[in-house]
Amino acid sequence: MLKKVYRFSNSWTGTIIIVLAVIFFIAQAFVIPSGSMKRTLLIGDHLFVKKFAYGIPVPHIPWLEIPVLPDFNGNGHLISAEGPKRGDIVVFRYPPHPKTHFVKRCVAVGGDTIQLIDKVLYLKPHEGDTYVKAHYPKAKQVSMNGALWVKAPYMGKYPGVQNDVDVSPQGPYPEPLFNVPETKVPKGEYFMMGDNRDHSNDSRFWGTVPYSNIEGTPWFIYFSWDKNYKIRWNRMGHFVDTLENDASFIDPKEPLE
Repeated sequence: MLKKVYRFSNSWTGTIIIVLAVIFFIAQAFVIPSGSMKRTLLIGDHLFVKKFAYGIPVPHIPWLEIPVLPDFNGNGHLISAEGPKRGDIVVFRYPPHPKTHFVKRCVAVGGDTIQLIDKVLYLKPHEGDTYVKAHYPKAKQVSMNGALWVKAPYMGKYPGVQNDVDVSPQGPYPEPLFNVPETKVPKGEYFMMGDNRDHSNDSRFWGTVPYSNIEGTPWFIYFSWDKNYKIRWNRMGHFVDTLENDASFIDPKEPLE
């Protein structure tokens, strides 16, 4: 039996099937194409996406983005599981154009309410005031409209989350960069924002992301180079959760625009 498996895996057919199985169900290569996640993830970071982080999404043929199997469950996943948590970096299908993949940070989950005031994010978790008191430092707790909100919940926690001091309301910038009215996230959906807050096309502009569009989470970087094709050796081989939590990987010289 083992000999048959070995011979099959060494054949062209077996190799193709194994490679596709890995891409469909385990890990898929992904390149950071834009600066919306600077300085956490940089343009030119080549990484693997953990496809099984939030269930098993319906597999698609790479590049063509044609589904291989029907959506039996009606939620974009062959096997459903718990969706992204607050603070997770998520790879998902861009709702207005599902063949395009985006990567952003999940800042709110279904049932939460968010608002943006003068570029500051405020989060009201659906679990209520008791949850806020237990899980967030008092310095971040703000009372508004009869409830406790969390002020800038991800600033400081993740060193790469930041605003650009050069972006102000006086410039030619869209209003959602600065102010977003109270918005409740629908059940089973997620509000996504880029860490490079002032240079990110995200849920502030086109709304929340349903679970059916969730593909996975960035796993580890296997290669990285900048726009001048200089290899970033210090980033290669690191897991993304290491990069996002360690300020030593955040280069202040990396431009945010």
